[in-house]
Amino acid sequence: MSNHGHDEETKVRVDFKEVNRDIFSVMTDTGPRYYVVMALFAMAAVGLFILPWAYQIYNGQGVTGLNVPVVWGVYLVNFVFWVGVAHAGTLISAMLFITKTPWRRAIARSAESMTLLALFLVTLFIFIHMGRPWNFYWTFPYPNQRQLWLNFQSPIMFDVFAIGTYFTSSVVFLYFGMIPDFAALKHHATGWRKQLYSVLSVGWRGSDKEWHVHGKATMFFASFIMPLVVSVHSIVSWDFALSIVPGYTKTVFAPYFVTGALLSGFAGVITMLTLVRWAFPVTKKYITLMHYDRVGVFILVLSLTWSYLTGLEVFTGIYANTTYETEHLIYKLAVSPYIYLFSLMIFCNTVLPLILILKKVRKSTSAMFVMCLFIIVGMWLERYLIIPNSLSRKFLPYMWHDYMPTWVEGAITIGAFCAFVTMFMVMIKIAPIISPFEVKEDSGVPMEKGGH
Repeated sequence: MSNHGHDEETKVRVDFKEVNRDIFSVMTDTGPRYYVVMALFAMAAVGLFILPWAYQIYNGQGVTGLNVPVVWGVYLVNFVFWVGVAHAGTLISAMLFITKTPWRRAIARSAESMTLLALFLVTLFIFIHMGRPWNFYWTFPYPNQRQLWLNFQSPIMFDVFAIGTYFTSSVVFLYFGMIPDFAALKHHATGWRKQLYSVLSVGWRGSDKEWHVHGKATMFFASFIMPLVVSVHSIVSWDFALSIVPGYTKTVFAPYFVTGALLSGFAGVITMLTLVRWAFPVTKKYITLMHYDRVGVFILVLSLTWSYLTGLEVFTGIYANTTYETEHLIYKLAVSPYIYLFSLMIFCNTVLPLILILKKVRKSTSAMFVMCLFIIVGMWLERYLIIPNSLSRKFLPYMWHDYMPTWVEGAITIGAFCAFVTMFMVMIKIAPIISPFEVKEDSGVPMEKGGH
């Protein structure tokens, strides 16, 4: 692996035709194994996500483990988790674009795609948690047949506007960046692909004026979408921080949630990129070990920051010195099974990422892949130990009630991951997973790095 890794680090000089041919081959060269794997994930998504949800709609929320006072369970955990996964795409695409970081170019498109798909799941989990999704129009800002206006001071309404804005901005940012790629790929496509890319390229000709406008507009979109990285997950954290529930009333939640979101997002990016490299060896030419090294540094810094904020969350609860906060901390840190879940979370998110101090580990695709899987598990546990766990010890003892997810909630949680993989496998066959025009810029074609 060492010799192969050394070869991967070497900058590969490619011309326009080779870039287009390689990236278009990922979209068109599909063997039977790919269809088999995609079909398996699709069937798993239907069996574990769609059917249990239909079962829940038919029988009601009683099939879940929700109770009084635990009215927020695994579905809200998944909601917060997938919002976090969606954050890495924005950071890689927007912030690293603004700072002119060149290594982002080969991985930005896949990260942006992950953002869009994760936000789609975020929206679905809102409807799943509602129980009666046909009443979703009650959340619209107009008086319905119940003659009720929405409470715009509620943090729940903050989510509607924040995530709606984030979703819209992500779609615009992703599509606008793809316009030059669609124009290049339509010359290599035939049949329905050629017609589709001809429409999506909106007459792009690649003139100097078009490139100038495209660059200015991309900078504008990046600058506009960057604040959403902080604001969206901060607003999600205020769903809890603005309450009076013990375990929720933490002013540290905004930076805590944002840091955790970026940590799980970067772990998700590495996980998907590793699978892409394994499925399509030609992408190793563009997604190199240098990208793993750079993202590994980000993960290490985010892990250290998250660990500090986790300690801060615990110590502020101790410092509050109220019976409610003390009982919540004892329940979270010293009662089975949560003591084991908390220990596993610390191992996944704090202890294990410390090996990224070693550059050899950061440049090992297998080590990074396994570690990122642990981080994803750890970040999901972090949300679980905050959301339903805090509600279980809510004020007076007569209100205490343990929460245990049912098979329906577990199946929908696993099915969401299967649905995500299925949508990702479909998307990379329609849209380029690597941006051809940005890769050409990174390779020094048609001008050298010392040029304009």
